[in-house]
Order: sequence, then structure tokens, then C-alpha cells
Amino acid sequence: MKPTSARKASWAQSPERSSMAALRFMSWLSLTLGRRISRLVLYPIALYFLLFSPSAKKASKTFLSRALGRPARLRDGFKHVLAFASVVHDRVYWLRGRFELFDLKVSGEQSIAVPHAEGRGIVLLGGHFGSFEALRVLGERHAIDAKMLMYPDNARMVTAVLAAINPALTDSVISLGRPESILHVREHLSTGGCVGILADRTLDSNNTRALSFLGKPAPFPLGPFRLAAMLRAPVVFMAGTYLGSNRYHLHFEPVLDFSEVAIQDRDAAITSAQDRYVDLLQQHCKSTPWNWFNFYDFWQETPQ
Repeated sequence: MKPTSARKASWAQSPERSSMAALRFMSWLSLTLGRRISRLVLYPIALYFLLFSPSAKKASKTFLSRALGRPARLRDGFKHVLAFASVVHDRVYWLRGRFELFDLKVSGEQSIAVPHAEGRGIVLLGGHFGSFEALRVLGERHAIDAKMLMYPDNARMVTAVLAAINPALTDSVISLGRPESILHVREHLSTGGCVGILADRTLDSNNTRALSFLGKPAPFPLGPFRLAAMLRAPVVFMAGTYLGSNRYHLHFEPVLDFSEVAIQDRDAAITSAQDRYVDLLQQHCKSTPWNWFNFYDFWQETPQ
């Protein structure tokens, strides 16, 4: 399909609801009281978010109705927001290396283990779905150094989060949009490292394709796939699905190995890789819809 028309990304217009003071307090509370007790505050937080964020409530209802195949109810919306709050809360423990707190299942691990054993770098494509922080367990299992690629504003925010929770991880974010960014990515991949990209949002609405997603076209960024093609790296889909309580399921699925693609076939391969990514993301959204955390007008149905 053709790229979508120019339009400012609606997610970038949403106000940031967190603050570093609140984050530090929640981090302290979580580590002091422990996961089970500190989780109790998530219920009033989720209820407050559901009641006093009408745009997010509307976006949640639109998505859940499509993913569930029926009109979403109020309790569905609460479950959705509570899952989001739970994943954000657990971020503290993932980033502090408290992996023993979780009942973790991993599927498709060979998609990562095989190229890593060959000394090859990997591009991991995720989305605003479940927990990307759960990926850090791979560092313990396979000694994989994973870094996140982010837009500058998000990179600054995430770096601040890491500084508040675990300062040792502040160098695990690479900010895009700088002249040296691609050099840093290429160097990291050359040492067998992984780079993770969330491939369901973009700041540049000119650099997207409209693809069918849960029954209606939605814009998906081409940038992550063009980057992987330029780096000639294998691409693997990743989803850290939250299943309630302390249970998570890490899914890995091969998407496409760009090292095997001839230059003249690159454009077709980029299209094929993006099609597969969106199909995999849609499958996971249907099977565990509470993990979808894009609380904005994803299908761009509201005129701006």
C-alpha cells in the first residue's frame, strides 16, 4: 500500500502523565514493600486512569472491541488499564534484575540463540505490547547485550527512568536522529549485540504504510525495517506477554534475515518483513488483548 499522508503522530500529542518524583517514589515503595504488597496501589491508580482520562478510555474501548470481537465493557477497560499498570510496576523489578520474582516461559528462543551463537547481531522488533523490559532475562541466559533504539524525546525520558531505577543501565539506550546513531547501532551489532525497536509508532507520518490491523487500515512505520535492511541484520519479532499475577511469556518469531537479501530485492523484502510483523502483532493482540498499550487514536479516526 502507499504511504499515508502527512499527519502529526497523535501519540506524540498526548501529555506525559508521569513525573520523576512520582517514579522515584513508586520505585522506592516497590522495593521497600515488595511486589505483592506494593501491587495494591495499582487498583486505585487504574481506576483513576479509567475515570479521568476520557481519550485513553475511548482508545481502549475502540481497540478492545475490535480485538475481542464484541463491544468492550467497563470491566474490560479496567482489566486493560490494570494490565498496563502491572507491567509498568514490574518494570522496577525487571530493571533491578529481580528475575526470580517471575514465573517466566519462553517460546522461540532458538530464533535468538542460534544467530547469537554465530556471533551475529540481531534486530528485535517489538511494540507497545506487554513488557519489553522482560527481554533483559536474555542477558542472564545467553549473555546478550540488548540496547533500545528510541526517538530523542523518548530516549531522554527512558534514560531518566533508568537513572532512577538502575543507573548501571543508562547506556542501554541509543537515541535516534543523531549523525552518529547508526554508527553506534552498527558497532553494537558487529559485536553480537541486539538492538530493540518498537515498530508500531512513528513521529514521521510520511514514512508509513497503511496496513489492515484488526479489520481496519492503520499506519505502521517503515523506518525500523529500512534500518534493518541497511544493516543487513536478521530481524526477530519479540513480545513479552503479561498473563496476570507474576506470569510472563516471552515470544520470539523470526521475521526475515536481511543478510540473505540481494540489493535489488530489498524494497520487496522490507514490505514482506513489515507485513509479517503486523500479522504477528495482530495475532498476539487477539490472543491477549490486555497487553496492547497504545492508548491513543491508533487508527487515526478523529480529524485533526
